[in-house]
Amino acid sequence: MAKKLARYPNVPATLLGRLAVSEHFRGQGVGQLLLTNALIRAWRATGEVASSAVVVDARDESARSFYLHHEFTALPAQPNRLVYLMASVKTLSGGSA
Repeated sequence: MAKKLARYPNVPATLLGRLAVSEHFRGQGVGQLLLTNALIRAWRATGEVASSAVVVDARDESARSFYLHHEFTALPAQPNRLVYLMASVKTLSGGSA
């Protein structure tokens, strides 16, 4: 990922705010559904606003583990900041998002 973006000092990205599931619904796959929906919405928005990745700031180790499980990549200098490339979202959505 770094090799592709190394020539640019700043890269446009979509920041995903708080994504949380009520304790009542934890472990039922709701978090994955919310995340998938947010990623697809971010992909659709690239038609209007340039964005090469989705960025999240994990508030704790549990959230960090969740995003890592869903193939986000932690930034070396900021381990609680994770990214997911839009090219991967396109693949996730079957290219028709």
